[in-house]
This record gives sequence, C-alpha cells and structure tokens, in this order.
Amino acid sequence: MSGAAEVGDQLVGAFQDPGILLGIPLALAGAVFMSLGAQYQHRGVEKVEVLSGADGASGLSLNQIKRLLTRPSWLIGTLMLALAVVCQLAALVQAPLIVVQPLGAIALVITTLLNARVSGHAPTKQSMTAIACCVGGIFLFVFFAAIYATEQEVTDRQLFVILALLLVVIIILGGGWLILRRRMRALFYVIGAGVLYGFVATLAKVVIKRIEAGQFEWITAVCVLALIAAAAVGGYFVQTAYSSGPPDLVIAGLTVVDPLVAVLIGMVILGEAAAAPPWVMVIFAIAGAIAVWGVVGLARYHPQVISNTQDLGIVRGSSGTSSMPSDPHTGDKPDSSPR
Repeated sequence: MSGAAEVGDQLVGAFQDPGILLGIPLALAGAVFMSLGAQYQHRGVEKVEVLSGADGASGLSLNQIKRLLTRPSWLIGTLMLALAVVCQLAALVQAPLIVVQPLGAIALVITTLLNARVSGHAPTKQSMTAIACCVGGIFLFVFFAAIYATEQEVTDRQLFVILALLLVVIIILGGGWLILRRRMRALFYVIGAGVLYGFVATLAKVVIKRIEAGQFEWITAVCVLALIAAAAVGGYFVQTAYSSGPPDLVIAGLTVVDPLVAVLIGMVILGEAAAAPPWVMVIFAIAGAIAVWGVVGLARYHPQVISNTQDLGIVRGSSGTSSMPSDPHTGDKPDSSPR
C-alpha cells in the first residue's frame, strides 16, 4: 500500500509539472512528422535509384545524393523531418530526456499503418501483436519515467565522458562501414544511425540548456560540432538504409536504438533516474524489453519486410536460399511508385 501511495503522490506531482505536460505532446507531434518524413524520403531514394540505374544499398554515391536534392518527395520528407527535429528539441527543453526520447517509437506505429496503405500490404495478426507490445512497453516506460525522472545539471566531466563515448562509436562505425557495409546492408545503417541519433538527442539537450544558462564556453562549442557531425553521418546512414529496406524497417530500428542509447546516457551518465527506487528500475528494464520485442517482431513479421527478405539476407522458406530479386523496387507494389 505504501508503494502505491508513493506512486500516487509522485503521479500527482508529475502532472503538476508544466514542462512534462508540454514536452510529451511535442514529442508525439515530432513522431507524427518523423513517420511522414520517412515515407516521403523513402520514395525519393527509390526514385533516385531507378533513375541512376545503381543500387545504393551498400552506400549512396555522390551522384545519387545530388539527385536526391532535386526530388520533390525527398525534399518534402526532409521538411517533415526538420519539423520533427524542432518538435523533439522543444520537447527536450521542457521535459527530461528519458521521458521524451522513448515516445519516438510511436512513429513506428504510424509508419507501419501508413506504409501498409501506400504499399497495399495489410498488417497481419503477428505484426499487430508486435505493435501492441511496442506501444504497451513504451507507455509503461514513459508512465514511470514521467513520475520519477528528474533534471540534473550536466557537469563538464559528464560532457567529456559523452564526447569520448561518441568518438569511440564513430571509430567503430567507421571501421564497420569500411569492412562490413556490403554484407550487413540496411541493418548496419539503421543500427549505426540509431546509436548516433541517441548521442545527438543528448548533446542537443545539453547545448540548449547551457545556452539558456549563458554557459557557451569552448566545451559547448565542441558539443555543437560533435552534434552536427553525428547528425550528418546518421542522416547518410538513414538514406542508405532506405535503399535496401522499407521505411518500417528503418523506423523500427531507429525507434529502438535511438531511445535506448539516449535513455542509457540519461540514466547512467546524467543521473536523470537517480530518484527512482530499485523496483522502478526493474519496471524500466521489463518495459524496455517488451518494446524491443515488439519492434523486432514488427520488423520481422510485417508483410512488406517478408516480401523483401532477400534485401536483408535472411534465409526463409524450405529452399534455404537467399537471393536478390531482379528489381527490388517492383513486385507487388504497383501503386506505390515514388513521386
């Protein structure tokens, strides 16, 4: 009873915090723009591949990147993603990182339903179950995070740790890009982008808070440069992932890896979950596991993902083989050609 009373008191206090009340709707709006942007950018990348006559699954070429800048669908998607970033940054200013960042997983649900309508692949029972697990896990996580998450002043030492970790991540991803990019395809780029975007969200929140406090010293400038570099590399990874997988797969990976990295940084390094009792930490772990299972299940069982299995290198069926289709941008999607 005492634990329930404690949760009740904390819940009342959380909903009296105007920052959380404003931050959550902003994060949800960002998720909507993110899902729309992913759909349009995916169309643009597909069209560029067709026009250039080259597959960009192992890395978009400079010529393909230039062509993207002239595609109306890709430009519309970029505008939508820019609005998503604005909403997310505004949400980060208002609410703790571990409250705002996981809400991006809602974009996965929207993207799945939107892409099902565009491509004609109706969600199956398995994919709907996965969506329910994803939403349920995220809701449980955010519910307790909103109650117990607290803002902490970020010290220079904590910033050094974050920047050092980002440097290590960039080195690992760079090596992986050189060695494994032709084998791992979309999954590699999605995971890499998710990790980088997790650091981007963390650094963006730190920079905004420091600017508000009038603390724009040299280490803040380094954070800005690191943020821009991570966002640029992550953006390239996302565009390349679109060339070898549907938007569902890209968003599925981002909405797991991105918030997972950002939340771990917020909890372990920034101490935003310092006020949470041990049993709440267990709930965080369970809720995160449910959400991860839901997203992985959605990426695995979504009909369009299954139909494009050859692009992911997954062995399915009794033949035990995995071969590339003659044209990965055609098939059973006659009405979804990019504009």
